Amino acid sequence: MPITKDGPPSLTAGIATILATVFAMALTDAIVKYSSAAMPLWQIYVLRSLFVVPVLLFLARGCVRPAGLGWILLRSLALTLMYLGIYAAVPVLDLSVIAASLYTGPLFIVVLSAVVLRERVTVRHWIAILIGLAGVLLIVRPAASGFTPLALVPVAAAFLYAVAAALTRAKCSHVPAFTLALWLNLTVLAFGILASLLIALVADDVRNPYPFLFGPWTRMGGRDMALVALLAILMIAVSIGLAKAYQSPRPQVIATFDYAYLAFAALWGFVFFGEIPDSATLAGMASIAAAGAIVLRGGTRDERARAPAAR
Repeated sequence: MPITKDGPPSLTAGIATILATVFAMALTDAIVKYSSAAMPLWQIYVLRSLFVVPVLLFLARGCVRPAGLGWILLRSLALTLMYLGIYAAVPVLDLSVIAASLYTGPLFIVVLSAVVLRERVTVRHWIAILIGLAGVLLIVRPAASGFTPLALVPVAAAFLYAVAAALTRAKCSHVPAFTLALWLNLTVLAFGILASLLIALVADDVRNPYPFLFGPWTRMGGRDMALVALLAILMIAVSIGLAKAYQSPRPQVIATFDYAYLAFAALWGFVFFGEIPDSATLAGMASIAAAGAIVLRGGTRDERARAPAAR
């Protein structure tokens, strides 16, 4: 990766890195969706984290227990619930729909920044929020006959991302990226272990309606273990890639390229599952991407919403 004289990656390298990273993020979500028929989410959570945590412990050495650990844990909990929201919808929604809903995060960040951080919301921001809301309505279509409330779950996940982003800026800005990633994965691991133990205690007729969330652990073959190992490698790559990309100059430019995730999610959805977004979904995705670009364009360093950089 090209490095400038001062150390951070160049803008060109940062753009290349964020594109590779969101490509890997979209692939990760596709693999989780693919694996949802073979093993429950908590099994994926626990086994993946067992691979990832030791690597992040090494990367975060010297800053494993920073000041403000309570805020870090609260941020990690918000992101863990965000992941739960994303993956709860994975078996029933197209990846492109989930991706577009998730990328409303910057719009929620604007609102939370105004309410919690007392930052000024400009006319440009309100226009972006309205455009993004229109995009969400085009995608979820609440008045349509085939509407399912699960379509709103990724939007709730985007709100949780915004909560985590606000906490990061207000309370965790001093914490190295690898340390934040470590505590996130430790929280995911703890959540997965606790959920697995609780599910093991409930009756079969309670957990069977939605086995991806409420099913017991399943016996794994070599292919399943290979998929979990691949997910762990992708998670580590994403953690490193995001940290490197946003160390480059002009992070607002990097954040704009972050929206390539929408295209990559549609690509993997087609490759793995034959998903083809309809015209309304494509229009909604374009509206959400445009709204995010409006928020990012010309903002100050403190205003830049970098979704989903916290992943």
